[in-house]
Amino acid sequence: MAIRTEPGPWATLGALCVGFFMILVDMTIVAVANPTIMNELHTGLSTVVWVTSSYLLAYAVPLLVTGRLGDQFGPKNVYLIGLTIFTFASLACGLSTSITMLILARGVQGIGAALMTPQTMAVITRIFPPDKRGAAMGAWGSIAGVASLVGPIIGGVLVDGLGWKWIFLVNVPLGVIAFVLAVIFMPSLQTHRHRFDLLSVALSMAGMFLVVFGIQQGNTEHWSGRIWLCIAAGLALLAGFVVYQSRNSLEPLVPLSLFRDRNFALSTLAMTAMGVATTGMMLPGYFYLENVRGYSPTGAATVWVLMAFLTALFSPIVGRLVDRVHPRAVPVAGFAGFAVGIAWFGFAMKPDTPLWQLLLPLACMGLANACIWSPLAAIATYGLPPQQAGVGAGVYNTARQVGLVLGSAGIGALIPARLAAHGIPSVEAGASGPLLGPVQHAFSTALAQSMVLPSAILVIGIVSCLLLGARPQAPVEVVPIGENSDAAGIH
Repeated sequence: MAIRTEPGPWATLGALCVGFFMILVDMTIVAVANPTIMNELHTGLSTVVWVTSSYLLAYAVPLLVTGRLGDQFGPKNVYLIGLTIFTFASLACGLSTSITMLILARGVQGIGAALMTPQTMAVITRIFPPDKRGAAMGAWGSIAGVASLVGPIIGGVLVDGLGWKWIFLVNVPLGVIAFVLAVIFMPSLQTHRHRFDLLSVALSMAGMFLVVFGIQQGNTEHWSGRIWLCIAAGLALLAGFVVYQSRNSLEPLVPLSLFRDRNFALSTLAMTAMGVATTGMMLPGYFYLENVRGYSPTGAATVWVLMAFLTALFSPIVGRLVDRVHPRAVPVAGFAGFAVGIAWFGFAMKPDTPLWQLLLPLACMGLANACIWSPLAAIATYGLPPQQAGVGAGVYNTARQVGLVLGSAGIGALIPARLAAHGIPSVEAGASGPLLGPVQHAFSTALAQSMVLPSAILVIGIVSCLLLGARPQAPVEVVPIGENSDAAGIH
């Protein structure tokens, strides 16, 4: 009689990380291609920023629902559907012939990513016990941190070698590989029925879109009354969403009871700040390297290799450490180091700064990244029971994505404002290649000043992590994988 076996939890994690890496790379891979896309599709800075923001916005808003979809229909099924959508949307991005078509395809790509992401975190929460979850989240966190950094490196090589469209087309074969691995190694976990509140979905989606659109288009429309009305309406809808969640006695889209868990609430707030800082530093950083220093896309991306390498090297080590020390110790150091690194890099953003002086703050940021991604994910999930794994992962990842969206929108509004303040609005038309003379100095100064935003926002992360409490002593129920899978409800 043949004995059926399930893949072990580490094999499952490896399969999940392939798809997770791919969708996270696409958050930042466009950063290095922005100048080229602006030039070839004849658009400006305020418009090209939407190539990133449409992806992040479409990614962020559905996360509140997609985590729960995984609970109800199975994380494996939802993950595979999202991966299929993401892969076909990547093909559409690569075939785009206009900026409008590209922005729309990126939005669809974001929806596919939103279906996938909560399933990865929820599965880890359900198959690893709390005392092993830090190490698992260390591997998962290293993917999250490194992907956001190596995306531009991969993008630079592809843009220089094959053209900007290949930063999307490369996802097609990778998507097929990720699909096969998920089918083989991802287990089918027990499901839980949920009620879906369409009013909550509508309020959250409309509110988030209006706020992001208003922030990003504000400078273009000179912060007119229409823009402020748009932002105010979005904030009002989001406030209404929170009030409605508190009064929903059936099954709210965001169970506010999750935030009674102190560590989950504080980790979620800290990760929002991290999201703002991550996208907030990338856009000015790459425009500085390409338009001020004159680096090619590959050359600009290579400057960030040290940061990515240190994050990849130390994330698994930090993941094991976080299981042994107080939850606040590691992420506080990480947020402080990341804030210092961004401010340091901004101070060094001058036309004639030696390269080694840029590498020092990047090394600081690389070490700091390793202390943030996996520790926060592990801390946030320590107290989550299995039946709340999906919705908890959805809320946590939504917070990160909201931060990424707000960071993209905020920096997309701040850079043109600083450029205009220095008398160089012509850059908005999409000039390519290195700038010269006084314009070069003014441009680098404006970009350096914009780095204050991501550095300052990290103070929220520092304060949040200082308030973290000890991890719960009682073990949380875990669904085992392996020879006893049938008894655990895995089929």
